[in-house]
Amino acid sequence: MSRPRFEVADIIRRAGTDFIERNRSWLRWTHLKVLLAIARCRTAALGGHIDECTSCGHRATISYNSCRNRHCPKCQTGARERWIAARRRELLPTPYVHVVFTLPPQLASLALQNKKVIYGLLLRTCAETLLEVARNPAHLGAEMFGIASDFEESCGTGLQQEMVQEFLVLQGERRQFMR
Repeated sequence: MSRPRFEVADIIRRAGTDFIERNRSWLRWTHLKVLLAIARCRTAALGGHIDECTSCGHRATISYNSCRNRHCPKCQTGARERWIAARRRELLPTPYVHVVFTLPPQLASLALQNKKVIYGLLLRTCAETLLEVARNPAHLGAEMFGIASDFEESCGTGLQQEMVQEFLVLQGERRQFMR
């Protein structure tokens, strides 16, 4: 793989000091630490080592040490690629859509007191809605096939309790999936 013309570290080294001065009012020490780590990554500032082949003894040029900062694009490329590959292995081997229904926040306290009833109603209502929309000729005009469901409780953006019903709906005709 060829090296890009400019890397994030090059930009930080060229414009980092000016950026820090202009934005000092909101930058925190953690931000400055990341910028410094990225700027120093794989340079003489972090030291280096000589790689040597264990078979033939060939010595490569000096390899500079990496910063290993989790925000560094150079250091985290391998980890990111492994993460993406793992997520790809989790994908269904067919096209599908992810449909999410969120319970209105006004019903959250009621749901917490009557989980079994409210969650049952939410699941049934969401499933019936999906089936009805799919059957409607104005939308899809077909029978839905392959609904998977999951229920999740989380904190929303305002740190309010949020109840979410998720579905994975396979795309395509039923005969595609029957063998």
